Amino acid sequence: MDKVRSFINQKSLLGEIVRFVLVGGISTVVDFITMAVVLYVDSPEKYDSFINVFFGSQDPSSFAALLGTGLGFSIGVVINYLLSILFVFNENGKVRTVKGFLLFTLLSLGGLLLHEGGMWLFHIKIGVNEWIVKIILTIVVMAYNFITRRLILFNKKTEEKK
Repeated sequence: MDKVRSFINQKSLLGEIVRFVLVGGISTVVDFITMAVVLYVDSPEKYDSFINVFFGSQDPSSFAALLGTGLGFSIGVVINYLLSILFVFNENGKVRTVKGFLLFTLLSLGGLLLHEGGMWLFHIKIGVNEWIVKIILTIVVMAYNFITRRLILFNKKTEEKK
């Protein structure tokens, strides 16, 4: 267990990626649960129980799919922000400001647009299962988030120039 902990806590890029994936996993669970709650609350008659929401193919309303995607993503972003500044990136405080949070949120809006646009295109227009779409979009947006946050927000070179 000590080897795992030291691997996760290393200061290298690989350590950052591992911590980012762990934090992203936590945020993703919150995102998925939020979406499931919205789908279930919108149409409880479509599901035998709450857990059945996760099996998809019940043809949720477009409104519920988009609302669940947006709300889940937004709550996930807040959790991701808090955990990122505490555990993922080695930064000296610029992100812990209102300006830093706004920049984090602005970058996250790009991910939200990818997520919503993908849900609209692949689930609503093409008819792919909402959970398959959500999983694929989550992976795409996770890569987008790491790259943009690492290069723009948690960039040590930017910090050193100031």
